[in-house]
Amino acid sequence: MSKSFITLLELLAKNDVDFVIVGGFAGVVHGCTYVTQDVDVCCDFSPANLKKLQKALKDVHPVHRMTPNHLKLELNDDNAGQFKNLYLDTDIGQLDCLSFIEGVGDFEIVNGKSQLIEVESVKIRVLDIESLIEAKKAMNRPHDLQMLEQLKKIKQANKKTD
Repeated sequence: MSKSFITLLELLAKNDVDFVIVGGFAGVVHGCTYVTQDVDVCCDFSPANLKKLQKALKDVHPVHRMTPNHLKLELNDDNAGQFKNLYLDTDIGQLDCLSFIEGVGDFEIVNGKSQLIEVESVKIRVLDIESLIEAKKAMNRPHDLQMLEQLKKIKQANKKTD
């Protein structure tokens, strides 16, 4: 696992951000050989949680990746409730924060379909393999379909060892 991705996740966890690892990195956690360029998390988009996210990332200088001038992440009482997704570049990697996962649902549902794992003594939540399979089916992009095949094989192999 990429050290920078783990560092991003540790920052979120240590600052009590409510989030679940989803996407390619969740596949890696489950055993996929997929290479990902970012960390995708589904998180609570309440203003309070987004302010925790901003605090967690302040030392790695988050900027909005999808804005023309890569504007600095600056959340306040007026704008914190306006976002549905945040696509961020930081000094240590890309972080995509999503409020909804296709094929699964919003943060509350995603959180309910996650499992707690420990990475370098930090406990974080990751979307369970069944829900990740559903998300990849719903996305239906070429790289999602490649991961989908690996996830199905991993799930099948896990059933044989249970």
